[in-house]
Parts: sequence; structure tokens; C-alpha cells
Amino acid sequence: MTIARLRAWMEEPNSPIRAIRHQLAKPGQFAPMPGGIPAALRKVLEEKGITQLYTHQAACFETLQDGGNPVVVTPTASGKTLCYNLPILHRLVADPEARALYLFPTKALAEDQLHEFHSIVEAMGSGVRAFTYDGDTPQDARKQIRERANVVLTNPDMLHAGILPHHTKWGKLFENLRYIVIDELHYYRGVYGSHLANVLRRLARICEFYGSKPQFICCSATIANPKTLAETLTGVDFRLVDQSGAPTGEKYFVFYNPPVVNKQLGIRRGYLNETRRIASDLIQRGQQTLVFANNRLATEVLLTYLKDSCEKPGQAGTIRGYRGGYLPRERREIERGLREGTIRAVVATNALELGIDIGSLDVVVMAGYPGSIASTWQRSGRAGRRLGTSLALMVASSAPLDQYVVEHPEYFFEGSPEHAQINPDNLEILINHLKCAAFELPIKDGSKFGPHETAELCSFLEELRVVHHSGGAWHWTSDSYPADAISLRSVTSDNFVVIDITNEERLIAEVAFPAALVELHEKAIYLHEARQYQVEKMDYEGRKAYVRQVECDYFTDAIDYTQVKVLEEFDSSPVDTAKSAHGEVRVNRQIVGFKKVKFYTNENVGAGTLSLPEQEMHTTSFWLHFPVEFLDKFPNLTPTDKLNALSGLGNALRTVASLLLMCDPRDLGVTLTEEISVDVRGFEPNLHLYDNFPGGIGQSAPLFKMTTELLNGARQLIQACGCEGGCPSCVGPAGETGERSKQSALEILAMLTGEPLPQITSP
Repeated sequence: MTIARLRAWMEEPNSPIRAIRHQLAKPGQFAPMPGGIPAALRKVLEEKGITQLYTHQAACFETLQDGGNPVVVTPTASGKTLCYNLPILHRLVADPEARALYLFPTKALAEDQLHEFHSIVEAMGSGVRAFTYDGDTPQDARKQIRERANVVLTNPDMLHAGILPHHTKWGKLFENLRYIVIDELHYYRGVYGSHLANVLRRLARICEFYGSKPQFICCSATIANPKTLAETLTGVDFRLVDQSGAPTGEKYFVFYNPPVVNKQLGIRRGYLNETRRIASDLIQRGQQTLVFANNRLATEVLLTYLKDSCEKPGQAGTIRGYRGGYLPRERREIERGLREGTIRAVVATNALELGIDIGSLDVVVMAGYPGSIASTWQRSGRAGRRLGTSLALMVASSAPLDQYVVEHPEYFFEGSPEHAQINPDNLEILINHLKCAAFELPIKDGSKFGPHETAELCSFLEELRVVHHSGGAWHWTSDSYPADAISLRSVTSDNFVVIDITNEERLIAEVAFPAALVELHEKAIYLHEARQYQVEKMDYEGRKAYVRQVECDYFTDAIDYTQVKVLEEFDSSPVDTAKSAHGEVRVNRQIVGFKKVKFYTNENVGAGTLSLPEQEMHTTSFWLHFPVEFLDKFPNLTPTDKLNALSGLGNALRTVASLLLMCDPRDLGVTLTEEISVDVRGFEPNLHLYDNFPGGIGQSAPLFKMTTELLNGARQLIQACGCEGGCPSCVGPAGETGERSKQSALEILAMLTGEPLPQITSP
């Protein structure tokens, strides 16, 4: 599939090619190597072909020399690693007692960066010592690392639970801490970023106690607010370095929208089958290809398809999967195979978005829009890392957001990337980390935790009987270990392990708790490296799932039920005789069943019921309340029509909300509650868009303020869709939301917005 063929295809009537963007190759912009770089370090860099710096690397070095804190925002493969390794090695050679702390979001990335750092240090013959410190670090090595390491590479979770609470064992590190590196800054959004900001507040207290004031170096993929995010996370000022001096290769970016096969129902060809067809063609033409999917199930289904179509006898292992559930040994093997060229294609989740070195690739194919502009550019940047011509191709699904982006390519190519939203002042998160801070060091009267006065907060903790006031400070008095009870990702740290019992028991994977409820229930088909395993037993208490390898032509998809209960209404406003509001809610979610879905055809070939423990979450929500007086304005609609219309409206509102907030639509949950009015006159449903994170991350209040824009945007989205009665690209498939859901949703929106009702005519 050549670019010329794609261009010709785009010119054809009803072409599925919706956009082609050509990015020209760009030469590098260089600056001389700074003076004073140690001779041994300079020599090693020259041997690697580095005789001068890219301009952004030089700007980062200069900022640090001036005592500032740089945040570097440049594309994938632009040499961000040298932005922090060069100044830190420069300092460590001059001051062997100096220390640096590197924070990476994953253990895999820390290991990858350790190898890069070691390659320089060993070539220098230097005594600089660097080690990873995480959950995999052997106990007998930990004491040596604490005492001897100049550079400690870890992750926020380990800093939170394994380092800060034991800071007395890390005295040498904190006394001499000169630099803190936060790589992949854009990763720290939502609840994880909100937690990290509080972990860094605790780190600042401990650094102050030991008399150190380290500088920060942050590196990020492209987001709209890197400087603000860095400053909110750390509480210090930053200088933005966003003009990349790195050369780039020629790149083509293609948007592909699968053709419509049923205009009446708005049904398109399945995006996974279209991705398989396109990726197969590229692989068979010898292009080393990376295929991204948006979830674990799609990854494994695509991997199955590509192995079936592209792996010939004797070529087993040339097409691989890559996702978080794989064991570390498998992931390292796949990364090495990509670099060496022995693997022809990999199907991955967002686990390969991060800056792990996988060498040069020819093509990236994305099965579905990743959910954000920033993430899409990050994925596309995985191709063409060595300046050759590369191709990035996105195959849109039928989801409304995918359809909006693919049909409005200017939104993607000319729009701003998203803001990374965090809420470090979420009271639940703040109180939990204040407990950890009190455990680590007494909280003195008049001191602050970040920007917050601590007196009232500590008084609250005293009521909980975990702190006591004495000698002008609040002291931890509980026997509990607070950090152990707090997961930075707001889920239990008790992951499930998957044990294959086909022949003899062996561990094949590890699955995070929330995903395990969906993937490892009894009778589920668990897909791993395109092999099918049936779950024979789920040990919920022991966090284990026992599976047996089977041969079957279907996979399973869990069915969940979600209920939202309003706990407190913060504010409300009339919308016609309906009401918009936002406040605190309780979300209860339970897996109640599963479907059996046939490979290739996606036919539903069976179902089953389940009764797994219910999961509860407190968060914040924006909602629309529809009283009886409002719903009575539509006498032509049956009660079922009204509920179908509101359900379809929820699909459209979530799409528009994610565009207005510039967030991933998966950050927002949507549900319709069918509540009976107080005087039992009938149903008065609430349509909720809630923060999909415990405690919320501050998205409901902006949505409440943008109610008018949200409703008008939903009306425009539904009205512009070319289907007749509803489809996955607007209100949802007519088979799920009813044949009249599209027209009924538009009637309700016309009443809410005061705009005339558009007529939908059949072709």
C-alpha cells in the first residue's frame, strides 16, 4: 500500500480515506557542547556520535546551570533522555556525594533508562552508581542501594510506600539530593497525578528536614499545559523548553473511516477487521508494523487475527502482543525482538506509548482513536524514529468521538492537544497523604502542606484518633501504616495472578483488580498471546484465577450494571423546566453477566449470568434532571421512547463533553437513573456524566458551567450524523436505543436549547 495508492484512493467517490497529512523531513538545530563537560563524558558522547547538542538539550542544561527547573516538551525520539542525563552526570563527576532521584511511571521504563545510563557510565569508567529500586528489587540489595547509589530510579508508587515512610534509612540520599527527574510527565493526569502531587508535597517536607533543595527536571510528550502541570505537581516554578532541535523524518498521517455497509442503521465495516486487513497488507509487504488497540480485549482479538493471516509455518513468534498483563520477561523479549528486527509486528495497548526503546519502525496502525490528541501523536511518533519515511494510519471505530475526529480532521491536525487535569486538593486524597506526612515527620504548628494550612486538617485527624498534639506539633499515634492503605491509582494493590493448570500449574500473567472482574470471572475466555484459556475457578479472596488452555472460536465480553446515587448537590440551574446540576455521588458497579462473541463475525453465540461483588466509588458528577413536567411536554413519545432518547442523548453528551474538557472520554462515566418522583407521579430520571475516578478530578463543575455549549454540541453532533434512526456514531445503534431514539433525542434537545426541531428525512 503506497502513498500514491492512498492518494488515488482518497479521490475516489465515497472514499474511506478521510485525510492525508504529509509532514516534511526537518533538519536538526544544534548548539555547541557546554564548556566544563568532563573529558571522559565528552569522549563517550563523541563515540556515540554526539559532538553537539540539540537546541532544546542545550536550553535544558543552561536552565539547570542558572538554578532553574526546566520542563521539556518535545516529540518522541528527540533526545529527552540526554536532557537530564548530561547535567546530572556533569554534576556527579564533579561531586561524587551528590544524589539524583529519577521517577518513571512504570518499572519497565525505569529498567530501560537504567541500561541507557549504565552504557554511558561504564564507558566512562566512572564510579557513579545507579540502581533501580522497586518492588522487584531483592531485599539483600536494598541496603546497599540506600547507602551507595548516586542515582535511584524508581516509580511514584515505591516513593510513596517504600521510600518516604522509611526516610531515616535514606538519610544520605535526602541530605545530598540535588536533582529530581519526572519523566513522562503527561502520564500523571487524573487521580494518579492528584496523588503524585501530594507525594511530592511529602517529599518536599523531608528534603527540607534534611537540608536539601533539589532542582526538578520534567519531560513530557505534547500536552496543552505542561508548565502548569509541572508547577501544580511540584509546587515550584518552571521554565518551558518546547522548541525541539531534533531532526525529524518524513511522515504521512492517514485517517481511515471504514465504509458504511448499512446506511439505514448507520453500520460500518468492523474497525478491528479493517485494521487486520490493512495491517496484514503492510506486514506482508515487509513493513515492520506496530498496531495499537485501546483495550486488552481488542489487543488480543487483533493479535489472533494477524497471527492467523500473517504467520506462516516456521515463523511462530514473529507477530507478538504487548500489554500490561504480560510478565516482565515476556515484555523484555518483545522489546529486544523489535530492536533487532526479528519481530515483524506487535499488537499493543498504550503500554508501548511510553519512551521504551524499541528501535525503528516503518508503520503505526491505530485501531480506533486513542481518546486524546496527545496520545495519538505519541503513538504515531513510534514510527520513523531513525529519520526514514514513516506512516501512521488511524482506523476509526463507530464510536461518536472517533467519527467526529475522522470527519473533522482539522480538529486533530490544527487543534490544541488536551490539558492534563489533576485535582491534588481532592479532600479524600489530601487527608490520606496528610496521614502519611504525619507518620513520616511531626506536623509543626503553623506549617503548611502544599498551599494548605494544616491546623484544621490535623484537628480532624485527631478526631479520628490517629494524631495527637504535643509540644507544638501533631504526632502520629496510630499503630497503622498509612501508606500501605493508599494506592496511588485508586484501586486495590491486590492484583490477580493467572495460573495455567493445563498440564502443570504455572503463572502466565498478572491482572489489575478492576480488570480482573471483567476478564477472569468463571467461564470467561482469557486471551493471552492469541491463545485461549477458559477460567475454571476465580478465587476472589486469594486473588487468583485458574485457567485451562482450550480451542474455541469465540471470546467473552462482560456485562455490567451501574447505579448512581446523588449524595450532595453543590449547585443547580434551570434548563427549560428541566435542571442541570453538579455534586457528589456514589457509583455502584457490578458485573452481572457475559456474552460469547464469535471471532471475525462478532455474532453473539451465547450468554451467562454472574454475581460478582459490587464495587462502590464516591466521586463527583454533572447531571440533567428531567421532572414529570418536562417529560409531559412530549405526548407523542411513549415512556420507552423517552428513556431510549435520554440513553442515546447520554452517548452524544459524553462525546461532546470530552471535546469541551479536552479529556479522554473514558475519564467520564455515563448512566441514566430511572428514579420515581417524590409524589409518585412517574419517572423523573437523572442523566449523569460522572468523573470516573474516586473523589473526582474536577470535571463536573466545568461541565455544569458549560451546560449550554454541551447541549448545543450534542444537538449538532446528532443532527449532522447521516444515519436515519440512530447509529453508533451518534445516539447509539437503533437495536440498542430504539428505532426512534435519534428523532426523540433531537426533540428533547430542541426543547432544552430553545432551537427549532430539525426534520430527519429518509433518503
